[in-house]
Amino acid sequence: MQMNNYRSTIYAVAAFISVLAPGVALAGPPFLTDDPAPVDYKHSEFYVFSTYDKAKDGKDIAAPAFEYNYGAFPETQLHIVVPFVKSAPNGAASEYGIGDVEIGVKYRFVQETDTTPQIGIFPMAELPTGDSDKGLGNGKTWWRLPVWIQKSWGEWTTYGGGGYVINHANGQKDYPFGGWLLQKDFGENWTLGGEVFARGKDTVDGQATTIVNVGGLYKFTPDFNLLFSVGRDVSGERHTVAYLGLWWAFGGEEKSEQKTGAVPGAGRWSLAGR
Repeated sequence: MQMNNYRSTIYAVAAFISVLAPGVALAGPPFLTDDPAPVDYKHSEFYVFSTYDKAKDGKDIAAPAFEYNYGAFPETQLHIVVPFVKSAPNGAASEYGIGDVEIGVKYRFVQETDTTPQIGIFPMAELPTGDSDKGLGNGKTWWRLPVWIQKSWGEWTTYGGGGYVINHANGQKDYPFGGWLLQKDFGENWTLGGEVFARGKDTVDGQATTIVNVGGLYKFTPDFNLLFSVGRDVSGERHTVAYLGLWWAFGGEEKSEQKTGAVPGAGRWSLAGR
């Protein structure tokens, strides 16, 4: 994808793995790698967040961006991200406006047990709502088709997976992506983790890229958390990326079942819970 589109994806959070470049849709906030755990049935979660991506040819910023997830059916989550993005290429005027809107459905088809991981899919479509002539969008609808797995042991949780992006916009290419993350709970308030995320060549003149990212969350209450991460490339295209956001959980008359890997008492959320 073009540099601007790659970052937009990241913005849409949820991701390039969520995939690193303007086309990198955001994955599991605050990380690029996602997990298979959907929002609990008849519950919701809402994010207000900002992302930053500095590349060789300029900067892309999403501020503000909004994400909403709803447990529409058992083991099934509906997903939407609406970002407002700023494209600031080197040597040219900056542009600001709505970016590409992201929609998706997460479905977990294997539950986690003491010996086996949980597994799910999270297909997404990036809709061409941003003005591609101004560097705010991809120009055409594109698709991300991942499979995610997760396993937890006490305070430790690991998850990851990968998939394939289909993008037929001008100058863009289809490509594979994948990532893996390890996180640990520290007491009742902190969860910290790190990931390695990689994607193939996403533009005609681009490069395959690998990014290392660290971050986590601070739990003010079980239903209100601060999320953050920062990372940079270790191979391929140059990217320095960051995420800062707030998360709320609500809905349902009873307290939701805790998601595997979440901070104790955190209810419906883990680091990549979407």
